[in-house]
Amino acid sequence: MNDEMVISLVRDAFYYVLLISGPLLLLALIVGLLIAVFQAATSISEQTLTFVPKLIAVFITTVLVMPFMLSHLKSYTIALFQMIATLK
Repeated sequence: MNDEMVISLVRDAFYYVLLISGPLLLLALIVGLLIAVFQAATSISEQTLTFVPKLIAVFITTVLVMPFMLSHLKSYTIALFQMIATLK
């Protein structure tokens, strides 16, 4: 295993982490921002108000995006196992 292969593996791992977790994190950020604006506009200072909507939104998005996430994770895992077989 040479340096280029290690760099490629790490680069692909970071890419897939961002690809899989990105939509969920972005949605949680947007929902949190919308609720923060709502709290600022209505002067509600409840700290736990953002938790439940974020949880529901992330859960629904996870269910909807799960086939996409699993297919990418499966292809990356298969590529890793095939690469292990070619190592000396």
